[in-house]
Amino acid sequence: MARTYEPLGDRVVIKQSDSEEVSRGGLVIPDSAKEKPQEGEVLAIGPGRLTDEGKRIPMELKVGDKILYSRYAGTEVKGDDDDELLVLRESDILAKVG
Repeated sequence: MARTYEPLGDRVVIKQSDSEEVSRGGLVIPDSAKEKPQEGEVLAIGPGRLTDEGKRIPMELKVGDKILYSRYAGTEVKGDDDDELLVLRESDILAKVG
């Protein structure tokens, strides 16, 4: 049974992009030496942030967007099929990738 994630507030669930396993020169890079990817695809979004007055600010993202996010942002979780998922705030997202 597949789990579904429904983020709260201004949070977003993303699937991290796979990092390359071979360098440009053809060297194989072990998992321990790889940098974490900073790109991903939006899987789920929350309803948006609430202001102090109680108004909801809608999210600028939508499911399926490719994004670039801050290096140490968010909380990692394991999804189904051992997918690496990340839950982070919309403010930690730097850009959409075209």
